[in-house]
Amino acid sequence: MRKAIAGFIKKMREKADYYDYNLLAVVILLICFGLVMLYSTSSYESNMKFGDDMYYFRRQALISLASVMVAVILSRIDYHILIKLSGFIFVMAFVLMALVKSPLGVEVNGARRWLKLGIQFQPSEIAKIAVITYLPVVIISMGRKAKSLKAVAVLLFLGALQAGGAYILTDNLSTGLIIGGITVILIFISHPKTAPFVATAGAGAGILAIFIGYLAATIDNSQSFRIRRVLAWLRPEEYSADGGYQVMQALYAIGSGGLFGKGLGNSAQKLGTIPEAQNDMIFSIVCEELGIFGGVMLLLLFAYLLYRLFFIAQNARDLYGSLIVTGIFAHIALQVILNICVVINVIPTTGITLPFISYGGTSVLFLMTEMGIALSVSRGIKFQEKSR
Repeated sequence: MRKAIAGFIKKMREKADYYDYNLLAVVILLICFGLVMLYSTSSYESNMKFGDDMYYFRRQALISLASVMVAVILSRIDYHILIKLSGFIFVMAFVLMALVKSPLGVEVNGARRWLKLGIQFQPSEIAKIAVITYLPVVIISMGRKAKSLKAVAVLLFLGALQAGGAYILTDNLSTGLIIGGITVILIFISHPKTAPFVATAGAGAGILAIFIGYLAATIDNSQSFRIRRVLAWLRPEEYSADGGYQVMQALYAIGSGGLFGKGLGNSAQKLGTIPEAQNDMIFSIVCEELGIFGGVMLLLLFAYLLYRLFFIAQNARDLYGSLIVTGIFAHIALQVILNICVVINVIPTTGITLPFISYGGTSVLFLMTEMGIALSVSRGIKFQEKSR
């Protein structure tokens, strides 16, 4: 046992051939940008609620600093240890989500999604990491059988288990959708055939379009808040109380910002007009204060972050590392796309936050955990020297 531990420690101390400092730099840059925009967005509301204009900023800054340190520490640990731990993480995530229904669960703003075990956090965030780390283990263990229909069904079941847990146990549909998206992308990457996925996606899009059309034509007085959110997306002026008002104000903010914005700190919509603007609607304030130019620059930072993750996934030394980083890539991409689409009213409101920018300690901590894992994978990249 001692020899095994000593060997593990020695391996950890070995000098790596590569470390993706570019990934670390762009993540830190996004966090710093997010903190600046968080203070600008939340200072008025923070002062009105708590008598301290830096209340949200201070909390986010402290958790962000701690999260960066966690990511750096994790980057020094061999990611292969997750092969043994991923099954435990998968089960633990489901158990923790189930505990939300117990007295340990905490309700915030009418939603019971948090768990308090010394610290308060959303266990559904752990479910994302559980899927990202465990499904690759299952895919690799299947080997060539991973392309069979039975294997796809097993992987879909595992993903649906966590996605359903997020939706049923924590009433968090948006997280469930993201977990489902990560699952489908991992199956797509590991499966040799593309045609079945294209056909399924096309059929799904057609069914969704018919369903939305049916809602718009026939359901006007539904008591389901999710259906009313869809109606608020289709007719925001009529359903202002169900999210339409927030979306309209976000669009006003983006439109009033113009090309270069009103200037940092000069937003009018953040003064109570957009409720909880520091959360999922913070991109609208970015566009109001920094203009379309600022919004595009932020999206370019996310694009570069995704490029670095793509680079690591392409050059990982083994399939497990490649699939893990692919899952992280899928998570970040889906969350950014869905958040922006909600803000510009392309899809119904879902409550999905903008990674590294929106307020939320749990989100930043687990996002940086994923970045630490990706950096650990990057340390295993080997470059062959060119022959002279």
